[in-house]
Amino acid sequence: MNPTLRQLRAFVALARTGSFTLAAEYLHVTQAALSGLIKELEQTLGIRLVDRSTRKIALTDIGRELYPLFSKTIDDLDGALLDIANHTQLKKGVVRVAAPQLMSCTLLPEIIASYRRAHPDIQVRLVDCAVEQVTGRVLSGEVDLGIGPERDALAQIAATVLFEMPFAVVFPAGHALEQRTRLAWHDLAGYPLISLQGQFTERLLSDMHGALRDVQIDPANEVTFMTTALAMVAAGLGITVCLPYAQPLVRLHQLQMRQLHEPELTRRFFVYRRDNRSLSPAAESFIAFLHQFMLAHDWNVPVPQPRPNETAA
Repeated sequence: MNPTLRQLRAFVALARTGSFTLAAEYLHVTQAALSGLIKELEQTLGIRLVDRSTRKIALTDIGRELYPLFSKTIDDLDGALLDIANHTQLKKGVVRVAAPQLMSCTLLPEIIASYRRAHPDIQVRLVDCAVEQVTGRVLSGEVDLGIGPERDALAQIAATVLFEMPFAVVFPAGHALEQRTRLAWHDLAGYPLISLQGQFTERLLSDMHGALRDVQIDPANEVTFMTTALAMVAAGLGITVCLPYAQPLVRLHQLQMRQLHEPELTRRFFVYRRDNRSLSPAAESFIAFLHQFMLAHDWNVPVPQPRPNETAA
């Protein structure tokens, strides 16, 4: 006893309209085809569901008993299919993204706003956290994807390169470094460096010491967040290094940012997701948008043009 979906739809349409003509029009089939489906259903169940006359139809007692059950089955199925279609066509969905605190207050709001303009029916929920927590939140399933700097490979986490940016130095207006149009890492020696705690600084210092063995650059103060470092720089307590996407905060503090050369050290950022887990169409769409957005922007720090009579120190 296996009624087909077409048979159930035919019975529900007939019960709702009370007419073979109207039910056939609703289902876009001929009356003969509709009548055939009803007969097939009755034969499958082994019982009459509809009493027919020349003017009208009426459900039998068992037909009236089965109608609410079959109707709910069809409605639930149609609702599920519509929900799937809305997700697939990006008319519905939620994307949960974890990102470091600095990126969450500079780069991500602009990206999310741009994405929402293109897909207004998709909700993007941003989880700002410490950089060391990004992959953990992805692994736990708290978020669909995470964005963060390169980290040691983790089991069950897939990583795809999103962008690579050069390091830049940030200092107050009027600082001695402002007189130089091109800054090298060795130019930072002798100035108090405010750096971040954790792997970010550890990897940076390792890169610096590997490339600049004859230059000693040690942090004078280590803080947890770049927002703190920038505030300290604005207060005249030292300089710091960061990546170009921090420019909105640099401008907010009225600080200067210059790209660092010799060597041009960079940092790669990745999109992290759980390995072997399918993402929703909305999450896949947001990842694709992330890559397009980053490719469309130039993240090199502009080199200031010398003012008249200005010479490089």
